[in-house]
Amino acid sequence: MLKTFFGSGFLWLGVATLILGTGPLLLTVLLDPTSNPVGFGMLTFFTFWPSVTLILCGLLHGTVRAIKRRRKADN
Repeated sequence: MLKTFFGSGFLWLGVATLILGTGPLLLTVLLDPTSNPVGFGMLTFFTFWPSVTLILCGLLHGTVRAIKRRRKADN
């Protein structure tokens, strides 16, 4: 059941994009709070909402697949 729910490629692509897009900025802020990471901020800006959208699409896709599989098993 979990593989059906979390097996969507959209979900994993969104998680990877979120980590790769926001990770450098978070690391820079944690390691040197006085720096000015403009480039990493722009990377975060351009990758955050697309990755959230991909994650939501992946969760929706996984939910639909799980519902279809459950209905098929009940019949």
